[in-house]
Amino acid sequence: MIKSSIGIMAMLSFSFLANAQNLSQYQKNYLINRGDTLPYRLLLPLKYDPSRTYPLVFFMHGAGERGSDNEKQLTHGAQLFLRDDVRKRHPAIIVFPQCPENSFWSNVAFARDSSGKVQFNFAGNNPPTKAMDLAQRLLHDIINGYPIDKESIYVGGLSMGAMGTYEMVTRNPGIFAAAIAICGGGNPANAKKMNKTNWWIFHGAKDNVVPPKLSEEMKDALKAAGAKVKYTVYPEADHNSWDSAFAEPTLISWLFSQHKE
Repeated sequence: MIKSSIGIMAMLSFSFLANAQNLSQYQKNYLINRGDTLPYRLLLPLKYDPSRTYPLVFFMHGAGERGSDNEKQLTHGAQLFLRDDVRKRHPAIIVFPQCPENSFWSNVAFARDSSGKVQFNFAGNNPPTKAMDLAQRLLHDIINGYPIDKESIYVGGLSMGAMGTYEMVTRNPGIFAAAIAICGGGNPANAKKMNKTNWWIFHGAKDNVVPPKLSEEMKDALKAAGAKVKYTVYPEADHNSWDSAFAEPTLISWLFSQHKE
């Protein structure tokens, strides 16, 4: 029994180290602007050739991965883009910025209703948060500093990062060919600014952190504004619907098949 337990622990340790080594392929970088710092990780394609252009994937993490360690933002989703089949079939530049602990990707206010549930109120035309301002600067620095295919720029995020995804597209209309929003929400009034981007929206029906109705409202508003929208609800999923979304067999092929019209 002891030998078996030791063997299991050894396998788990090996798996952890292997994952850590894989994630180390994401280069550590920092954007510094007027004393503010945005950590980010960058993954270049296999056999990177600066003489050709590549799609760009800009991924925004959730609230639990905020900080300054330049590590936690890779917790969800980063392994997906490290898969051998993905890297060989869809060579791309992948960026994972990390939101500071005291900031938020989107400009949203929180309040609790009489039942104690959190209500999300998305601002209209307010200035971007510090994190969003830095993220936008990073986005444009990457676009201008690397050989990016301007017709194949994608953004995605989960939870807080999905809220940031809606706002990033709103503040940068016409840049993104496609966007992935997992268990988030946004301001439906901004849908017309996002209708040139193709969307895949995900949510868990049992989400008790971010109400599923927020994704449904964005889906309806985007469709009414003329956007192309795929919408997937997982009946048994709670807030961690990103696990199901990342397991979608056509997610990667759908993303990289999208191009600006």
